[in-house]
Amino acid sequence: MLKQTLDGKAIAGRITDALRLEVERLKAKHGRGPSLLTVQVGMQSASDLYVRSQMKAAEKVGITYHLERLPETITQAELIRKIQEWNHDPHYTGITIQLPLPKSIDARELSAAVDPKKDVEGVHPQHIGQAMFGWSRIGTCTSLAIMELIKATGASLYGKEAVIVGNSELIGKPVSLMLLDNFCTTTICHLGTADRGRLREHVQRAEILVVAVGKPHLIKGSWIRPGAIVIDVGTSYVDGHLTGDVEFEEARKVADYITPVPGGVGPVVVATLMRNTVETFKLQAGA
Repeated sequence: MLKQTLDGKAIAGRITDALRLEVERLKAKHGRGPSLLTVQVGMQSASDLYVRSQMKAAEKVGITYHLERLPETITQAELIRKIQEWNHDPHYTGITIQLPLPKSIDARELSAAVDPKKDVEGVHPQHIGQAMFGWSRIGTCTSLAIMELIKATGASLYGKEAVIVGNSELIGKPVSLMLLDNFCTTTICHLGTADRGRLREHVQRAEILVVAVGKPHLIKGSWIRPGAIVIDVGTSYVDGHLTGDVEFEEARKVADYITPVPGGVGPVVVATLMRNTVETFKLQAGA
């Protein structure tokens, strides 16, 4: 099989092109369209690139975009009161709280405070719970992006050995549920796996490998199973260059499909955020 680098920008472009047409249809039907409120707390340069990407994608799709920057000194109670105000504000049909947050803010409590019908990140407990049954309309953006990339390969997922490195609530856990729904035999690796020295043996089994840790070159190219699909979610700066969790150049020699960093998962995450924003509008409109 011809080995391919998965082009996240191209896949994201197809998603946003379809969304633009859907937003036009919704505006024609309802006389208004989706609007997204993005909230940044403090001077968080780590999320600036993501915010700029959101702005561009929203403009392309036809989603009204609002950015609210709040001081780092805001308290948890004050922020929750603001979220409750935005929940009842019809000008905003979708709300996203940017990470990272100041250490004084509990992200999980904020996730539960956002109205699930406006939760475009798919992190409200209601959405997470629905994901257990495989019928949530709004999933976490990164997990949805990962599945888009995997499905773009055209490979049958039925019975495949899938290994996820990283067990976070936003990526590892929801991706594992989605892969299970596609009848993959799914393994999640984490710190305990690495501490026991068993990470390599699990990775070597993977026909589908998803890595989301944030440790550059954690996964060696020599570990990759020939013919594997490799989705690298990790991003770290090494000598001023953005790099992933997988040794890309070595891994691409044996993997059938692999995502680059940058240009792989990132653009598709933004596109799925836009799609979730359209879905929240439809939920509120009863569509």
